[in-house]
Amino acid sequence: MSGLVLKLNPYERVLVNGAVIENGNRRSKLSIVTPNANILRLRDALRPDQANTPVRRVCYIAQLALSGDADQTDARSQLLSGIAQLGMALIDQESQQHLRDAQQATHDGDCYRALKCLRRLLPIEDALMAMPMS
Repeated sequence: MSGLVLKLNPYERVLVNGAVIENGNRRSKLSIVTPNANILRLRDALRPDQANTPVRRVCYIAQLALSGDADQTDARSQLLSGIAQLGMALIDQESQQHLRDAQQATHDGDCYRALKCLRRLLPIEDALMAMPMS
């Protein structure tokens, strides 16, 4: 059996196809076997006020698409545009690979994988934002 396996802490919440599911008082493991299910751990979710940097804004678009809160066609267009813009600023090899992976995931209609690839850019962006301006 393939699919996504979620390991949940006690009382952890996850969004599955628009429904919020809360775990009970014990750790548990869920196997998601439905392909293309929209899944988002709420502990990983960005709030609108946290989408305050270029990478976080693009992550937020992916999150909205994943949660079903954005039209898939519009979100896909915005994601591809955002990824292209990030590609002009983040020119190191690692960032470019993450962006290529996010772009491919977006083309494949896999918002979960796109978000996962984009989140890998957050530490890189944080490091760049912490650098003093010269």
